[in-house]
Amino acid sequence: MLIFELHSKLGIFKSALVRHLCSHVRDAKAAAHAASTSTATLELATKQQLYMLDSNSPGSVFFLPHGTRIFNKLLKFMKLQQEKQGFNEVITPLIYKKQLWETSGHWAKYAEDMFRVEGNDKSKFDDSEKDDIYGLKPMNCPGHCVVFKRFNRSYKELPIRYSDWSSLHRNEASGALTGLTRVRRFHQDDGHIFCTHDQVEDEISKTIKLIKICYGIFGLNNFRMMLSTRPENYIGELSDWDRAENDLANVLNSELGQNNWSLREGDGAFYGPKIDILLTDQFGKEHQAATIQLDFQLPQRFELEYQNDKDGFDTPIMIHRAIFGSVERFMALLIDHYGGKWPFWLSPRQAIVIPINDNHKEYAKSVVQQLSNESQDFENATKLSQTKFFVDLDDRAETVGFRTKEAIGKGYNFIILIGDKEIESGKLAIRPRGDRNIEKLDVASIVTKFKILENNYR
Repeated sequence: MLIFELHSKLGIFKSALVRHLCSHVRDAKAAAHAASTSTATLELATKQQLYMLDSNSPGSVFFLPHGTRIFNKLLKFMKLQQEKQGFNEVITPLIYKKQLWETSGHWAKYAEDMFRVEGNDKSKFDDSEKDDIYGLKPMNCPGHCVVFKRFNRSYKELPIRYSDWSSLHRNEASGALTGLTRVRRFHQDDGHIFCTHDQVEDEISKTIKLIKICYGIFGLNNFRMMLSTRPENYIGELSDWDRAENDLANVLNSELGQNNWSLREGDGAFYGPKIDILLTDQFGKEHQAATIQLDFQLPQRFELEYQNDKDGFDTPIMIHRAIFGSVERFMALLIDHYGGKWPFWLSPRQAIVIPINDNHKEYAKSVVQQLSNESQDFENATKLSQTKFFVDLDDRAETVGFRTKEAIGKGYNFIILIGDKEIESGKLAIRPRGDRNIEKLDVASIVTKFKILENNYR
């Protein structure tokens, strides 16, 4: 996403200095807050073995198997929502030549926050490549402009919506790195919409609806939206800005109500107005999450055009939007929000089977296989549509009480005990997390229960 903003050389020095000092104060407070949050998050993540950090790659997260399960479930969830809204996923390169970043404006205004990539052995390149400098991408939007421009476009095709899950890299200062919240390598549920002026309002409305749906699934219903309007150093036509700001205000009124959003006068990006979403968690902490930005600049810089209904050519408007924002930061928020007690559909440890003694081990293994739906057919390919659940077996030579207590500590959603009575009756003793009440169900009923929980995001 195009998050940087151009500081005008023609601006008033005094006001720029005041804004600069205020920004440092806000950054210092935010850093202190992020550090305290990050410590608690890391402790919980370490306990549940979700991710790790290592000095060999500062600011880059190593997602462990259980953390990767959550990460992939978040991606799967958002990809389904994006597909419903007409997004087509693309995969774009991680590095681009310096020339592309000069076209987009990043090299002039963002180069210090980018990683440069250069080959060590120049003899491998032909003369045309010997002096090339590459930049590791901090955002996807320039690449999406390249894709849009490659083909002749018509107004009949618009809006065109691209999503991209490529990893992004930003050269954050080492002292600012904090766990999952401030990193150098991250992922976004990045989306870019190329549309006409007339389509802007409808596209923004759909995005706000999606934000409300997605945040509601996670129980994150406490958020506020702000409309940031034209700054002093804006580019483009004043009439475009007035129309765009009016469109955004109309959508906010329609989706939220007239008194349920706030105005940030002059705080828009130089390339267009934007809507910022600040999310408040259950502890009263506020997080920058989703963002919706209108961009008049990049389509002009890349000379993008589409054929209009009068056989002439117009420049599209580009909408940058993200719902999660940084997936890493959103995961940190969820770790904090749930306190390690993940809802079943998102949980990396959905159930654990505990045989009471050695006589019950083989039956317990078959139960794990049935509940997890792990195929044991190594001669044929597994079906793409096969439903799987994360079910573990704890058949260690420890007491049932010890294993149960440890399973509760690890955050398993369900604990299933198997003894003589369960084998004889075919009904398993299943206990939900945080509840001592035991229910007796057969394997098929438990699978049905799991599917209902997952399908309803419970």
